Amino acid sequence: MLVSLHVKNLALIQETEVFFGPGLNILTGETGAGKSIILGSVNLALGAKADKDMIRTGEEYALIELVFQVGKKEVLEKIAALDIPVEDGVIILQRRIMPGRSVCKVNGENVNTRLVRELAGMLIDIHGQHDSQILLKPRKHLEILDEFSGEEISDLKRQIRECYQKYLKLQQELKENVLDGQARNRELSLARFELEEISAAALKTGEDEQLEKDYRRMVNGKKIAESLAHVYALTGYENGAGAGELAGRALKELASVTAYDETLEEFSRQLQDIEALLNDFNRGISDYREDMEFDEEFFVETEERLNQINRLKDKYGSSIKEILAYAKKREQELMRLENQEDYLKKLRQELDAQKQKLENLCRQASAIRKSQAVIFSGKLEKALADLNFLHVDFEVRIKEKEMGADGMDDVEFFISTNPGSPRKPLANVASGGELSRIMLALKTVTAGSEDMDVFIFDEIDAGISGRTAWKVSEKLSFLGKDHQIICITHLPQIAAMADNHFVIEKSAEEDSTITRIHEVKDKEVLEELARLLGAETITDAVLANAKELKDLAAKTKQY
Repeated sequence: MLVSLHVKNLALIQETEVFFGPGLNILTGETGAGKSIILGSVNLALGAKADKDMIRTGEEYALIELVFQVGKKEVLEKIAALDIPVEDGVIILQRRIMPGRSVCKVNGENVNTRLVRELAGMLIDIHGQHDSQILLKPRKHLEILDEFSGEEISDLKRQIRECYQKYLKLQQELKENVLDGQARNRELSLARFELEEISAAALKTGEDEQLEKDYRRMVNGKKIAESLAHVYALTGYENGAGAGELAGRALKELASVTAYDETLEEFSRQLQDIEALLNDFNRGISDYREDMEFDEEFFVETEERLNQINRLKDKYGSSIKEILAYAKKREQELMRLENQEDYLKKLRQELDAQKQKLENLCRQASAIRKSQAVIFSGKLEKALADLNFLHVDFEVRIKEKEMGADGMDDVEFFISTNPGSPRKPLANVASGGELSRIMLALKTVTAGSEDMDVFIFDEIDAGISGRTAWKVSEKLSFLGKDHQIICITHLPQIAAMADNHFVIEKSAEEDSTITRIHEVKDKEVLEELARLLGAETITDAVLANAKELKDLAAKTKQY
């Protein structure tokens, strides 16, 4: 459930907060009052594209915050898979929009908009004024039918996708390995040459690293020798100025006075340790200098070996490990080329087996779709009849197509809304008002198959009036029994059915325009319904009419 919406410094909104309730939440207001801003703020919090012009004039940022209470275990598990921390099922989405950038947070942690959109798909379904147009696209019809079919087909579709990817991979592998005699001979010759070249090098893992160390040491031998000679002199016992000789003198000097103060014995011991360390260090430097000597032949051999390895790296990999891995791969390819007919025969058998497996899965999915299509059509016809369609003849047509990642079915909705008229593609028949009702009927039919608990409808009443509007309000109320519905409307028939009613108003204050939203109850509800009924002046008669409408809605909701 969407618990609350908090908006600050967005367009005409200075700051407003609204707490939604369960069931049917209705939002009404005069044209231009800012209803679209309220819905837009929800979209922004859910990752829609933000623009600096949305920030209220004179302010540095805009802020939108949504608080959700999630109860479904399945949804919480999906959210946990996104590594989003959740405590007591509460999800707080916050977005701060600033010039040049925006910051999104979920439960206090910074996230990117991609993750926010993914999360939004689990929490809320927003149906905008133009979203009914997706019904005109037949490719959407398969998705709707599968959504209705629920768990029965979801796991099967996953298997089909995986199987199809393996099938494509085998197809590509077969295509790449079907070679004519000349091409095969070229590949054989190249593979043998490369393997012989790598084999002749007799490479050992880590060999190049040791060679590079030796080579670097030998190339810089002169500089190393000069530096070590200087270090040896500075720390040794020659020329009367080395650290070792000076430490020895200091030790003798200190020894001449320790008899007068026993405290000096500790300093003497410390200095003895220092002299011993200097002596060991100096001897080590001397040994290293002696071991540094190498002959020219060893240097040449090292250089040539490094050049050989580097040439192989240029051709087969950036390290000896990669070169050896390349050689292993080429051995397999050579074996395949030498036994091409057997290999291709085996590959074709694997491809045929994979194709058969894919076809079996696709036919299982097709059988489920055909079975569910009958149930779906019946439920949708009933839902449309409830929405004041006087005649409905609906059909889901499923045609076989080439196998793909979603199976082998082309799905398209056909409908007739006039007695005696043949069924035609939905895109050729439905008007704008009919599309809105068909979409609402679809939501009613598929709602039980969805994880989401929150649905937002922006002007689902477009193109309808009178008795049809009342039927739409009944369907929204029915949907609101098991889901939270937030609906923006201009029609009193729909507003009367509200479990929670909010009014959006625009006013001028101190040379600026401000949009606010607040909940109305009791008399205020009747006054808003009276306004929606079109009364210029709110008279007792109009209020009585509004009360009658509200009472009728209350009676309807009892059934």
